[in-house]
Amino acid sequence: ALELIDFKNALEQFQNLVEKMIIRKTKESSGLYSKDDDEIDYDKFSTTTRTLFGPAVKDQNIQAFFRKIMSNPDERPEWLEIFGCFTGESEGMSSLLKENTVLLVSEKQQITHSVVKRKDVIKGIVKVPLLHLTVTASQRGVLTVFSKQRQSLFSYYFYFHQEPAWTTGCDFLPNLKYVAAVTESSVILWDYKSKDSKSNGFVIKPMKNCLLCVCTVTMADDLPKDTILMGDDKGYVYLLTITSDDFIMKQSKAEKESQFKVLDSESFDIPKRKLHDDWVGKVKYFSALKRFGSCSTDSNKSIVLDEIKRLEDHLPVMEFSVPKGVNAFTYCGKAKVIVTGG
Repeated sequence: ALELIDFKNALEQFQNLVEKMIIRKTKESSGLYSKDDDEIDYDKFSTTTRTLFGPAVKDQNIQAFFRKIMSNPDERPEWLEIFGCFTGESEGMSSLLKENTVLLVSEKQQITHSVVKRKDVIKGIVKVPLLHLTVTASQRGVLTVFSKQRQSLFSYYFYFHQEPAWTTGCDFLPNLKYVAAVTESSVILWDYKSKDSKSNGFVIKPMKNCLLCVCTVTMADDLPKDTILMGDDKGYVYLLTITSDDFIMKQSKAEKESQFKVLDSESFDIPKRKLHDDWVGKVKYFSALKRFGSCSTDSNKSIVLDEIKRLEDHLPVMEFSVPKGVNAFTYCGKAKVIVTGG
Protein backbone atom coordinates (compact mmCIF):
# COMPACT_ATOMS: atom_id res chain seq x y z
CA ALA A 1 0.00 0.00 0.00
CA LEU A 2 2.86 2.34 0.84
CA GLU A 3 4.49 1.68 -2.54
CA LEU A 4 1.18 2.44 -4.27
CA ILE A 5 0.87 5.77 -2.41
CA ASP A 6 4.47 6.65 -3.27
CA PHE A 7 3.87 5.86 -6.94
CA LYS A 8 0.71 7.96 -7.07
CA ASN A 9 2.69 10.81 -5.48
CA ALA A 10 5.49 10.47 -8.02
CA LEU A 11 3.00 10.24 -10.88
CA GLU A 12 1.25 13.42 -9.77
CA GLN A 13 4.57 15.29 -9.64
CA PHE A 14 5.50 13.93 -13.07
CA GLN A 15 2.20 15.08 -14.58
CA ASN A 16 2.71 18.55 -13.06
CA LEU A 17 6.18 18.63 -14.63
CA VAL A 18 4.75 17.72 -18.04
CA GLU A 19 2.01 20.33 -17.69
CA LYS A 20 4.60 23.05 -16.97
CA MET A 21 6.59 21.99 -20.05
CA ILE A 22 3.50 22.12 -22.27
CA ILE A 23 2.49 25.56 -20.98
CA ARG A 24 5.99 26.95 -21.50
CA LYS A 25 6.29 25.39 -24.97
CA THR A 26 2.89 26.81 -25.98
CA LYS A 27 3.82 30.29 -24.75
CA GLU A 28 7.19 30.06 -26.49
CA SER A 29 5.51 29.15 -29.79
CA SER A 30 3.21 32.15 -29.54
CA GLY A 31 6.04 34.52 -28.60
CA LEU A 32 4.74 35.20 -25.08
CA TYR A 33 7.54 33.48 -23.19
CA SER A 34 11.24 34.23 -22.98
CA LYS A 35 13.79 31.73 -21.73
CA ASP A 36 14.91 32.08 -18.11
CA ASP A 37 16.62 30.04 -15.42
CA ASP A 38 13.43 28.10 -14.73
CA GLU A 39 13.34 26.55 -18.21
CA ILE A 40 12.92 22.75 -18.27
CA ASP A 41 15.41 21.38 -20.79
CA TYR A 42 16.07 17.71 -21.54
CA ASP A 43 18.70 17.28 -18.81
CA LYS A 44 16.41 18.68 -16.17
CA PHE A 45 13.47 16.60 -17.42
CA SER A 46 15.57 13.42 -17.44
CA THR A 47 17.02 14.01 -13.97
CA THR A 48 13.61 14.80 -12.44
CA THR A 49 11.98 11.76 -14.08
CA ARG A 50 14.71 9.43 -12.81
CA THR A 51 14.41 10.91 -9.31
CA LEU A 52 10.68 10.24 -9.32
CA PHE A 53 10.64 6.72 -10.81
CA GLY A 54 14.15 5.38 -10.41
CA PRO A 55 15.23 2.42 -12.60
CA ALA A 56 11.66 1.86 -13.88
CA VAL A 57 12.38 4.26 -16.76
CA LYS A 58 14.84 3.77 -19.62
CA ASP A 59 16.86 6.33 -21.59
CA GLN A 60 15.09 5.69 -24.91
CA ASN A 61 11.64 6.13 -23.34
CA ILE A 62 12.61 9.39 -21.65
CA GLN A 63 14.05 10.72 -24.93
CA ALA A 64 10.98 9.68 -26.94
CA PHE A 65 8.60 11.23 -24.39
CA PHE A 66 10.54 14.52 -24.33
CA ARG A 67 10.64 14.69 -28.16
CA LYS A 68 6.88 14.19 -28.36
CA ILE A 69 6.18 17.08 -26.01
CA MET A 70 8.64 19.41 -27.73
CA SER A 71 7.50 18.61 -31.27
CA ASN A 72 3.75 18.80 -30.66
CA PRO A 73 2.59 19.95 -27.19
CA ASP A 74 -1.07 19.81 -28.28
CA GLU A 75 -0.88 16.04 -28.73
CA ARG A 76 0.47 15.24 -25.27
CA PRO A 77 1.68 11.65 -24.76
CA GLU A 78 0.12 9.39 -22.14
CA TRP A 79 2.11 9.15 -18.90
CA LEU A 80 2.53 5.38 -19.26
CA GLU A 81 4.67 5.93 -22.36
CA ILE A 82 7.49 7.00 -20.07
CA PHE A 83 7.77 3.34 -19.00
CA GLY A 84 7.55 1.70 -22.42
CA CYS A 85 6.69 -2.03 -22.44
CA PHE A 86 8.46 -4.40 -20.11
CA THR A 87 8.95 -8.10 -20.77
CA GLY A 88 7.93 -10.44 -17.97
CA GLU A 89 9.80 -13.71 -17.56
CA SER A 90 7.93 -16.94 -16.90
CA GLU A 91 9.84 -18.17 -13.86
CA GLY A 92 7.46 -16.49 -11.43
CA MET A 93 7.24 -13.33 -9.39
CA SER A 94 10.72 -13.64 -7.90
CA SER A 95 12.30 -12.90 -11.27
CA LEU A 96 9.83 -10.07 -11.93
CA LEU A 97 10.92 -8.29 -8.78
CA LYS A 98 14.44 -7.92 -10.17
CA GLU A 99 13.15 -4.96 -12.17
CA ASN A 100 10.96 -2.21 -10.80
CA THR A 101 8.28 -2.72 -13.46
CA VAL A 102 5.20 -0.55 -13.58
CA LEU A 103 3.60 -2.16 -16.63
CA LEU A 104 3.78 -5.88 -17.38
CA VAL A 105 3.03 -7.58 -20.69
CA SER A 106 3.38 -11.20 -21.80
CA GLU A 107 6.84 -12.40 -22.76
CA LYS A 108 7.79 -11.71 -26.35
CA GLN A 109 10.55 -12.95 -28.61
CA GLN A 110 12.21 -10.99 -31.36
CA ILE A 111 13.06 -12.76 -34.60
CA THR A 112 16.51 -11.59 -35.64
CA HIS A 113 16.73 -13.16 -39.12
CA SER A 114 16.63 -10.22 -41.48
CA VAL A 115 14.89 -11.57 -44.57
CA VAL A 116 13.19 -8.28 -45.44
CA LYS A 117 15.62 -5.72 -46.81
CA ARG A 118 15.66 -1.95 -46.54
CA LYS A 119 12.89 0.00 -48.28
CA ASP A 120 10.63 -3.04 -47.97
CA VAL A 121 7.64 -3.48 -45.64
CA ILE A 122 5.54 -6.38 -44.35
CA LYS A 123 2.14 -6.38 -46.09
CA GLY A 124 0.67 -9.49 -44.48
CA ILE A 125 1.21 -11.64 -41.38
CA VAL A 126 -0.77 -14.78 -40.52
CA LYS A 127 -0.51 -17.17 -37.58
CA VAL A 128 -1.16 -20.89 -38.10
CA PRO A 129 -1.67 -22.12 -34.51
CA LEU A 130 -2.10 -25.84 -35.26
CA LEU A 131 1.26 -26.04 -37.03
CA HIS A 132 3.01 -23.40 -34.87
CA LEU A 133 3.80 -21.36 -37.96
CA THR A 134 3.83 -17.66 -38.73
CA VAL A 135 3.63 -16.58 -42.38
CA THR A 136 4.65 -13.14 -43.62
CA ALA A 137 4.70 -11.45 -47.03
CA SER A 138 6.67 -8.32 -47.84
CA GLN A 139 5.70 -5.73 -50.41
CA ARG A 140 8.66 -6.55 -52.65
CA GLY A 141 7.95 -10.28 -52.70
CA VAL A 142 9.67 -12.01 -49.78
CA LEU A 143 7.40 -14.80 -48.52
CA THR A 144 8.55 -16.21 -45.17
CA VAL A 145 7.46 -19.09 -42.94
CA PHE A 146 8.68 -19.06 -39.34
CA SER A 147 8.47 -22.45 -37.64
CA LYS A 148 8.62 -22.61 -33.84
CA GLN A 149 10.86 -25.35 -32.49
CA ARG A 150 11.97 -26.27 -28.97
CA GLN A 151 9.72 -23.58 -27.52
CA SER A 152 12.17 -20.78 -28.21
CA LEU A 153 13.99 -21.22 -31.52
CA PHE A 154 12.67 -20.18 -34.91
CA SER A 155 13.65 -21.78 -38.18
CA TYR A 156 12.53 -20.06 -41.34
CA TYR A 157 12.09 -20.61 -45.04
CA PHE A 158 11.65 -17.87 -47.55
CA TYR A 159 11.01 -17.37 -51.23
CA PHE A 160 11.45 -14.21 -53.28
CA HIS A 161 8.86 -14.19 -56.03
CA GLN A 162 9.91 -12.73 -59.36
CA GLU A 163 6.60 -11.14 -60.25
CA PRO A 164 7.07 -7.47 -61.20
CA ALA A 165 4.01 -6.39 -59.17
CA TRP A 166 4.00 -5.71 -55.43
CA THR A 167 2.66 -8.27 -52.95
CA THR A 168 -0.50 -7.10 -51.18
CA GLY A 169 -1.42 -9.94 -48.81
CA CYS A 170 -0.98 -13.57 -47.76
CA ASP A 171 -2.63 -16.49 -45.98
CA PHE A 172 -2.10 -20.20 -45.36
CA LEU A 173 -3.94 -23.06 -47.11
CA PRO A 174 -4.55 -25.62 -44.31
CA ASN A 175 -5.48 -28.62 -46.48
CA LEU A 176 -2.96 -28.25 -49.30
CA LYS A 177 -0.29 -26.95 -46.87
CA TYR A 178 0.67 -24.13 -49.23
CA VAL A 179 1.27 -20.43 -48.64
CA ALA A 180 -1.05 -18.26 -50.73
CA ALA A 181 -0.14 -14.67 -51.58
CA VAL A 182 -1.62 -12.11 -53.94
CA THR A 183 0.18 -9.49 -55.97
CA GLU A 184 -1.37 -6.71 -57.99
CA SER A 185 -1.73 -9.05 -60.97
CA SER A 186 -1.39 -12.68 -59.83
CA VAL A 187 -1.96 -15.32 -57.15
CA ILE A 188 1.10 -17.14 -55.78
CA LEU A 189 0.94 -20.65 -54.29
CA TRP A 190 4.16 -21.69 -52.56
CA ASP A 191 5.03 -25.18 -51.31
CA TYR A 192 7.27 -24.11 -48.43
CA LYS A 193 7.85 -27.77 -47.35
CA SER A 194 9.66 -28.71 -50.54
CA LYS A 195 13.41 -29.33 -50.38
CA ASP A 196 13.76 -26.72 -53.10
CA SER A 197 11.32 -24.34 -51.44
CA LYS A 198 12.55 -21.35 -53.44
CA SER A 199 11.30 -22.71 -56.75
CA ASN A 200 8.50 -25.13 -55.93
CA GLY A 201 5.16 -23.44 -56.43
CA PHE A 202 2.67 -21.96 -58.86
CA VAL A 203 1.58 -18.56 -60.14
CA ILE A 204 -2.00 -18.04 -61.32
CA LYS A 205 -2.15 -15.18 -63.82
CA PRO A 206 -3.14 -12.87 -65.33
CA MET A 207 -5.71 -11.27 -63.02
CA LYS A 208 -7.56 -8.41 -64.70
CA ASN A 209 -7.86 -6.05 -61.72
CA CYS A 210 -5.38 -5.17 -58.99
CA LEU A 211 -5.71 -7.64 -56.10
CA LEU A 212 -5.46 -5.99 -52.67
CA CYS A 213 -6.23 -8.66 -50.06
CA VAL A 214 -6.69 -12.39 -49.56
CA CYS A 215 -7.98 -14.81 -46.90
CA THR A 216 -8.63 -18.54 -46.56
CA VAL A 217 -12.15 -19.92 -46.25
CA THR A 218 -11.87 -22.49 -43.45
CA MET A 219 -14.11 -25.51 -43.94
CA ALA A 220 -14.61 -28.49 -41.60
CA ASP A 221 -13.36 -31.09 -44.08
CA ASP A 222 -10.03 -32.70 -44.96
CA LEU A 223 -10.48 -32.75 -48.72
CA PRO A 224 -7.36 -31.97 -50.80
CA LYS A 225 -8.61 -28.52 -51.73
CA ASP A 226 -8.73 -25.00 -50.32
CA THR A 227 -10.83 -21.92 -51.07
CA ILE A 228 -9.66 -18.33 -50.85
CA LEU A 229 -11.38 -14.96 -51.00
CA MET A 230 -9.74 -11.99 -52.72
CA GLY A 231 -10.63 -8.32 -53.03
CA ASP A 232 -9.55 -5.87 -55.74
CA ASP A 233 -9.34 -2.14 -56.48
CA LYS A 234 -12.67 -2.07 -58.34
CA GLY A 235 -14.82 -3.26 -55.44
CA TYR A 236 -15.00 -6.92 -56.53
CA VAL A 237 -14.68 -9.93 -54.21
CA TYR A 238 -13.47 -13.20 -55.83
CA LEU A 239 -13.92 -16.83 -54.82
CA LEU A 240 -11.17 -19.21 -55.93
CA THR A 241 -11.10 -22.93 -55.10
CA ILE A 242 -7.81 -24.77 -55.63
CA THR A 243 -7.43 -28.57 -55.63
CA SER A 244 -4.33 -30.76 -55.73
CA ASP A 245 -5.39 -31.86 -59.24
CA ASP A 246 -5.03 -28.27 -60.47
CA PHE A 247 -1.29 -28.49 -59.88
CA ILE A 248 -1.08 -31.45 -62.25
CA MET A 249 -3.70 -30.70 -64.90
CA LYS A 250 -3.36 -26.96 -65.46
CA GLN A 251 0.30 -26.17 -65.15
CA SER A 252 2.57 -24.97 -67.91
CA LYS A 253 6.35 -25.03 -67.96
CA ALA A 254 8.22 -22.31 -66.13
CA GLU A 255 10.31 -19.98 -68.24
CA LYS A 256 13.33 -20.66 -66.02
CA GLU A 257 14.12 -23.32 -63.45
CA SER A 258 14.06 -20.74 -60.66
CA GLN A 259 10.55 -19.57 -61.49
CA PHE A 260 7.27 -21.05 -60.36
CA LYS A 261 5.09 -22.98 -62.78
CA VAL A 262 2.39 -20.84 -64.39
CA LEU A 263 -1.31 -21.67 -64.16
CA ASP A 264 -3.60 -19.86 -66.60
CA SER A 265 -6.27 -17.94 -64.68
CA GLU A 266 -8.69 -18.54 -67.57
CA SER A 267 -8.67 -22.28 -66.79
CA PHE A 268 -10.17 -21.63 -63.32
CA ASP A 269 -13.78 -20.95 -62.48
CA ILE A 270 -13.43 -17.78 -60.37
CA PRO A 271 -16.84 -16.33 -59.38
CA LYS A 272 -16.72 -12.64 -58.53
CA ARG A 273 -19.21 -10.01 -57.48
CA LYS A 274 -19.00 -6.24 -57.16
CA LEU A 275 -19.87 -5.49 -53.54
CA HIS A 276 -18.30 -2.04 -53.06
CA ASP A 277 -17.85 1.16 -55.04
CA ASP A 278 -14.24 1.60 -53.90
CA TRP A 279 -11.16 -0.49 -53.06
CA VAL A 280 -11.72 -3.66 -51.04
CA GLY A 281 -9.42 -3.17 -48.06
CA LYS A 282 -9.89 -6.50 -46.31
CA VAL A 283 -11.69 -9.84 -46.70
CA LYS A 284 -12.22 -12.35 -43.91
CA TYR A 285 -14.17 -15.57 -43.34
CA PHE A 286 -15.79 -16.31 -39.98
CA SER A 287 -16.29 -20.05 -39.46
CA ALA A 288 -18.52 -19.48 -36.43
CA LEU A 289 -20.95 -17.43 -38.54
CA LYS A 290 -20.43 -19.39 -41.77
CA ARG A 291 -20.21 -16.00 -43.43
CA PHE A 292 -17.56 -13.89 -45.09
CA GLY A 293 -16.95 -10.20 -44.63
CA SER A 294 -15.43 -7.54 -46.85
CA CYS A 295 -14.84 -3.86 -46.19
CA SER A 296 -14.10 -0.71 -48.15
CA THR A 297 -13.59 3.02 -47.73
CA ASP A 298 -16.88 3.33 -49.65
CA SER A 299 -19.30 5.29 -47.42
CA ASN A 300 -22.41 3.63 -48.88
CA LYS A 301 -21.34 -0.02 -48.94
CA SER A 302 -18.72 0.05 -46.20
CA ILE A 303 -18.95 -3.53 -44.96
CA VAL A 304 -20.67 -6.63 -46.35
CA LEU A 305 -21.41 -9.69 -44.22
CA ASP A 306 -23.09 -12.67 -45.89
CA GLU A 307 -22.82 -16.28 -47.01
CA ILE A 308 -20.24 -17.42 -49.53
CA LYS A 309 -22.92 -18.44 -52.04
CA ARG A 310 -23.87 -14.75 -52.44
CA LEU A 311 -20.70 -14.40 -54.54
CA GLU A 312 -22.16 -16.83 -57.07
CA ASP A 313 -25.63 -15.33 -57.39
CA HIS A 314 -27.21 -11.89 -57.57
CA LEU A 315 -29.42 -11.96 -54.47
CA PRO A 316 -29.21 -8.99 -52.08
CA VAL A 317 -26.38 -9.03 -49.54
CA MET A 318 -26.30 -7.77 -45.96
CA GLU A 319 -24.42 -4.49 -46.15
CA PHE A 320 -23.80 -1.60 -43.78
CA SER A 321 -22.93 2.05 -44.33
CA VAL A 322 -20.31 3.86 -42.25
CA PRO A 323 -19.27 7.49 -42.93
CA LYS A 324 -15.86 7.52 -44.66
CA GLY A 325 -15.91 3.74 -44.87
CA VAL A 326 -14.21 0.90 -42.97
CA ASN A 327 -10.52 -0.03 -42.99
CA ALA A 328 -10.61 -3.06 -40.68
CA PHE A 329 -13.10 -5.35 -38.95
CA THR A 330 -13.26 -8.50 -36.84
CA TYR A 331 -15.77 -10.72 -35.04
CA CYS A 332 -15.85 -11.56 -31.33
CA GLY A 333 -17.64 -14.85 -30.74
CA LYS A 334 -17.92 -14.43 -26.97
CA ALA A 335 -19.61 -11.02 -27.24
CA LYS A 336 -21.32 -11.86 -30.55
CA VAL A 337 -20.38 -8.52 -32.11
CA ILE A 338 -18.71 -7.30 -35.28
CA VAL A 339 -16.25 -4.48 -34.57
CA THR A 340 -15.14 -2.10 -37.32
CA GLY A 341 -12.40 0.54 -37.53
CA GLY A 342 -12.66 3.44 -39.96
